[in-house]
Amino acid sequence: MPKTTRLKSAVALSVIVASTATAIAQEAPLVQVAAIDEITVFGAAGGLDEVPGAITFLDADDIAKQAYTDILRTMRRSPGVNIQEEDGYGLRPNIGLRGSGSDRSARITVMEDGVPIAPAPYAAPAAYYFPYAGRLHAVEITKGTGVVKYGPRTTGGAINLYSTPIPDEFAAEAQILFGSDDGKRLHAWAGGRDSIGAIDAGLLIETYQHETDGFKRLDAGGDTGFDISDYVVKAGLFTQDGASVPQSLEFKYQRSDETSNETYLGLTRADFSSNSRRRYNGSQEDQFNGDHELFQLSYYAEFTPDLSLDVIAYRTEFARDWFKLERVLGVSTSSILADPMLYAAEFENILAAPGFVGPDDALEIRHNARDYYAQGIQGILTFKTATGPVDHTFEVSLRWHEDEVDRYQNFEFFRADNGSLLRTSVGAPGSDSNRIETGEALAVFVQDNIDWGRLHATIGVRLEDIDLERLDYGKADPGRTGSSLSTRENSLTAVTPAFGVVYDVTDQLSVLGGVYRGFAPPSPGNSNSSEEKSTNWEAGMRWADGAVSLEAIGFFNDYENLLGTCTASTGGGCSIGDQFDGGDVNVYGLELVAAADAGAWTGAPFAIPLSAVYTYTHGEFQTAFSSGYEPWGDVSVGDELPYLAAHQLFLTAGVEGESWGGEIAMLYQSERRTTAGQGPVAEAERLDAHTVFDLSAYIGILDGVKLRGKIENLFDEDYIAAHQPAGLRPGLPRTFWVGVDLAL
Repeated sequence: MPKTTRLKSAVALSVIVASTATAIAQEAPLVQVAAIDEITVFGAAGGLDEVPGAITFLDADDIAKQAYTDILRTMRRSPGVNIQEEDGYGLRPNIGLRGSGSDRSARITVMEDGVPIAPAPYAAPAAYYFPYAGRLHAVEITKGTGVVKYGPRTTGGAINLYSTPIPDEFAAEAQILFGSDDGKRLHAWAGGRDSIGAIDAGLLIETYQHETDGFKRLDAGGDTGFDISDYVVKAGLFTQDGASVPQSLEFKYQRSDETSNETYLGLTRADFSSNSRRRYNGSQEDQFNGDHELFQLSYYAEFTPDLSLDVIAYRTEFARDWFKLERVLGVSTSSILADPMLYAAEFENILAAPGFVGPDDALEIRHNARDYYAQGIQGILTFKTATGPVDHTFEVSLRWHEDEVDRYQNFEFFRADNGSLLRTSVGAPGSDSNRIETGEALAVFVQDNIDWGRLHATIGVRLEDIDLERLDYGKADPGRTGSSLSTRENSLTAVTPAFGVVYDVTDQLSVLGGVYRGFAPPSPGNSNSSEEKSTNWEAGMRWADGAVSLEAIGFFNDYENLLGTCTASTGGGCSIGDQFDGGDVNVYGLELVAAADAGAWTGAPFAIPLSAVYTYTHGEFQTAFSSGYEPWGDVSVGDELPYLAAHQLFLTAGVEGESWGGEIAMLYQSERRTTAGQGPVAEAERLDAHTVFDLSAYIGILDGVKLRGKIENLFDEDYIAAHQPAGLRPGLPRTFWVGVDLAL
């Protein structure tokens, strides 16, 4: 279906559901969306101020200030987050926490509504699917001792993304924006609850649509943008107030599909300096196609005020095929872009300029096709009791999970012909990669949240029992008869304890500290490799007095074995999915957050919110080794970790009236090296420091109608966002958006 037709259909859908909600709402007063405190991580054990560890919660108001659709931009509001841009839009985000490594967000735990959302969290966690930020209701980032509650990856932290909840009463909202590069965005939902006899029934229908022609320009012309469609349906049954046992049963279905004309192929440094938004003709066939589905059934029961049970059953399915240029005349695009003079003939085929005709089969474009599924059931039993003056909230959690990734890939071959690419042959299915990787795990978590006057502490332990397997059928057995089958297996059990404490020195000042054992499983293709292990420490303070607050937390992560996993996005040169051991690594840093309302100081009739988020991170190897993992290479003791900015600063200043407001945000990110090393960073291995400003404003013109405008990259900072795997790629240039917010 064409882009414009799909967007018009989505707008029509939003109008229909909004009209339906309006009709029903004539019999029911409208209220705001229900708060989601009861389903946040620590809601049962106390407020966020009582959490021993670093946690950031971004609610719907925080997200709405800039209305970002790039999750990397959203995450800047939290300290301790390491981000690595790639395509300018955040389609395949690279997020790390406290120096964990950021490639494809594979070193952290990512969830949606408490469900592991990576395509295959144990077998293949690289986030080629990530929930689209444009439809998120809230975001929770957990670091420190609190992360042990999750899994399987706890060395850095966890991110829980919250979808729009079913509101208590009928309501509807829509945001429609139009922007640069023929950009169009729609986010709309409608739903609510109503009584059916002795119970309440609820329904929510939601859609998110986003399309653009892209900001890069192919030499021969063409679309470099994307088209995203995302739909969510929720239906639930809820007991009414006064029930002897409050209960809820909720079903959630989500489906999305994405077509993006995106590539790994960047530019030479000379061409980037001349025109950073250029794209070579050799990438004109590159395209990512992905389809994602989620099924989730959640049950909650509060048997007594001190005993509750929360159970979730889930299944996710994801199919993707990234058709992208890998080699030219047998040479990788990474090598060609690194030295276009040495590989002049290959580079000429990449340029594919008008008037040039190359040899048949010169350009090798691979179907990076993978099918994933993940499924499981998890439950948490919460029990509150007291021993004298000490209150206890015990949490006991159990999760069974299994997942799989199926790689069945082949090449197609092209020649450059007068500015176009013509297909000249096709490789046999499965002739490039033909294997299945699986993971199965049983996880148990037990924690005691202790409150004793001004003292708040948590003592917890997590156990993971994991079985991993890779079945490689070989490139010459597309029918998977097993004639060339190679099997690798890995089983392990990990126990990760955690202890944290918060002490309220005064009503305004608290101090905190904690220590826990970090863990991440190895990949299925490495039967001899060990898991990632670390001992993580943190200490800090929180202070709040009226309109002013301050938080400072220092951390030290002592890795016994840091893991790296080969992906195409890191530059290849290794077998995709293979694991590399980095040995002993130390990562330490400081996280600072300050917030204030200058309006309260000055007595202004409107709010003037100010905030500053600063992160310092330093990581270095403690052992020397040689690695086939390109970001590491030949490592010496004291070499700094790649893709880790020492300094990150995010500043915001806003104004908020009763029906109007705005915010300007600034991000500074210091230089990063793309390969492990120490001392001055060579230009060929350096991502320069950059500063980017974003501006957003809105004004209400009618009841339930707001006009909105925003500019991303206000001063059009031209900077290198990505250096790997093949050439330089730019960050998002100055981009305008204007539109309207509607609420019923």
